[in-house]
Amino acid sequence: MSHLSPASLLVWAILSSLVGTFLVYHLWSFDRFKCLRWNKSAGTFKRIMTYSYLLTVPLITTYAIGFTAIKYYEGFVAFPFYGIIPKPIELWSPFTQSFNFPLMLCLSVGWSLEMVTHLEELCFWLFLVNSGTAQQNWFHSLYFKTWIVGSIVAVIYMPLITVLTRSDPLKSEAYTFLAGSLGSISLTLCFMPILFTFPSFLRNLRSEGVDTNTIVRLTKFAELNTIRVFFRFLFTVPFLILSVDGIRPHHHINENMLWTDFLAMIAGFGCSISSTLTLVIFFPRSIHGEIASRDERRHGKYCQTGAYEASLYDSGMRTNMAQHSAHTFNYGTLVLGSESFLLNSPPRPNVQLDVDSRSDKYPSPTTCAMHEARWTGSMDKDWPDKEQDTVASLSPLRPNRKKGGDSDLDSTNQSREAGMAELNTHIPNVNQMVQNFTSPIDLVYSGQKSEGTKLTFSKS
Repeated sequence: MSHLSPASLLVWAILSSLVGTFLVYHLWSFDRFKCLRWNKSAGTFKRIMTYSYLLTVPLITTYAIGFTAIKYYEGFVAFPFYGIIPKPIELWSPFTQSFNFPLMLCLSVGWSLEMVTHLEELCFWLFLVNSGTAQQNWFHSLYFKTWIVGSIVAVIYMPLITVLTRSDPLKSEAYTFLAGSLGSISLTLCFMPILFTFPSFLRNLRSEGVDTNTIVRLTKFAELNTIRVFFRFLFTVPFLILSVDGIRPHHHINENMLWTDFLAMIAGFGCSISSTLTLVIFFPRSIHGEIASRDERRHGKYCQTGAYEASLYDSGMRTNMAQHSAHTFNYGTLVLGSESFLLNSPPRPNVQLDVDSRSDKYPSPTTCAMHEARWTGSMDKDWPDKEQDTVASLSPLRPNRKKGGDSDLDSTNQSREAGMAELNTHIPNVNQMVQNFTSPIDLVYSGQKSEGTKLTFSKS
């Protein structure tokens, strides 16, 4: 990066900061940062994947912002035959040179964790496409073991190259970018067979009768992967060109500011967009579920407030009625011991209680289905004995109350969806993980337990 201009590094700093901002917003909208909690229910595998990806963004952002500040601090210098160019690292002050190795180490560690993330997704999709009924467990598959070995290699060799070449800043920069770009472009090329075989895989799932919601999710992630592979090439190919030119004796491309800045900016856009798509794939939001949850919380808050207001209103009405009755009518009572019993009362005039007089700002549990209640006529109607027996024998009227959806019919729809999901779990020719697919790190096994490994988790 010593050949890059301050403007190109500023673009990297802005893009990486935007990705970090979107990361915070997306995780808050996803589950209010619950996915970041270190709990046993999440499982070791999901924690490793979550934190390895989330550490990549701040590490690369630190690298970009740090070198942007250094570049603007050092400025430009005039060289014969070269003109005005960014000041080479050999001419930096000792203070700014001391930040070169820590920032390069941040880049190498972040890049290695990013390769861990993409290697896991590569192995996961290969397992998903090639898995059958005989191989139902991801944690016992060859793809999972390949991911473990590849992740260990990536985490070790990237920082190791930076450390071993730190004595020569230009050499360290060239070999670090060469190692990272070779590893990333290899993973990107390995994604190509998945993109070509995935349409036939989806057609096979449709023919097997897999649930439509599962097909929709897999189709969505297949499209996102196709877009992300394109931007992955935009990220890796420019850095591969710059790094190969950097290890050669004559730097034809790195000495040209136009091509150097152009390739660096293209790589910045490719890295930021592909990282954003990875975030969306790993933590897919359900807009329908978020709206339903928000409405449920709002309805519960309003009903609690409305119930309190209704209790105050009803108690006040009962007090007023009691006082009105005590001052208006003379009741006949029968006294037995210390208790009094109401025997009769004279006919009362029509009493009308209008509940609409109070505020309807919040619906109460008693008024969610009925907004007004009116009683007209005599409250002490004299019923014949035959009519009283008839009324007593009738069953009470029960309203058609909502149950989880818009009506009782919604419960029937939910039961039908649950039945379809249960039917999918018994499809013999489809892997259980395919039917329960949500994201590459959210692996759900219905009724299965991973034995022989501790890298398991249950859905949180």
